[in-house]
Amino acid sequence: MALSEGPAAEAVWTHASDGVRLRAGLWSVDAPKGSILLFTGRTEYLEKYGRVAQDLTDAGYSILSMDWRGQGLSDRVTEDARLGHIDDFADYQLDVAAFVALAEKLDLPKPWYLIGHSMGGCIGLRAVLNDLPVEKAVFSAPMWGIFVIPRLRPIARILPEVARFFGKQLYTMPGTSPRGYVADSNFESNLLTTDRATWEYLARHAAADPAFALGGPTVHWFDSAIRETKALREAPRPTLPVKTLAGTREGVIDRKTLTFMHEDWPSASLEWIEGGRHELMMEAPAIRQQFFDKTLAFLDERDA
Repeated sequence: MALSEGPAAEAVWTHASDGVRLRAGLWSVDAPKGSILLFTGRTEYLEKYGRVAQDLTDAGYSILSMDWRGQGLSDRVTEDARLGHIDDFADYQLDVAAFVALAEKLDLPKPWYLIGHSMGGCIGLRAVLNDLPVEKAVFSAPMWGIFVIPRLRPIARILPEVARFFGKQLYTMPGTSPRGYVADSNFESNLLTTDRATWEYLARHAAADPAFALGGPTVHWFDSAIRETKALREAPRPTLPVKTLAGTREGVIDRKTLTFMHEDWPSASLEWIEGGRHELMMEAPAIRQQFFDKTLAFLDERDA
């Protein structure tokens, strides 16, 4: 994983119960405090988290992560590999089940903790509600609501139904393309990071392997995601300790949803990191340091 610019990871392959082949990555340390199950976001892949793995392993944690179906080097479920499509959001829980089985097979040191970013936070919250065996969870800009420009919300509500009628469910959402966000954007207007060096890091990845340049979400993916995030907002809040972190310049997920989710969640806390965009773990040094300081303090905290 030379592209990752982080510690070497052991690549491990496994299969979900429906036969989809999945790639996982294991970063091990000697005498770990515990292990982090790292649930990444949509379009992401193991190599992108090399620098993050360095921070977390330096802090004494082993890490296990995975390329979700439809992205990275895991199997695609459509002929067009650029789409990152899934048939149903519930399918990601098949990946989670395979992930947990792999962690047990590898005898991943306990206690286990969850860090879920963006879509990984959506998948992760559902997994926690399904009794994911973790002691604590950290959510980074979790996708519990997708930000849509107000004037486009009426269109977004009817678009999936119209697309199904015309057989266009596998078209990418308006304003996106199969080329991928990094390829279609520039640093000045990007929503991910305020750090130019990180943006260039992501651009190198996109240029190195087509699998790292996933295109925009399909209309069907968007519809499935909207249904899942609504269901999560209506679900009982889990009781395990939770720390949620998001940037004040967040523009990908819906910030109001984060506030709403924490209004009646006694075991959870929400903190905003000033100046941060969507990728807090890949932000400017001072911002990303805040993320890791807060995350590690939370994980290292022991019950009195």
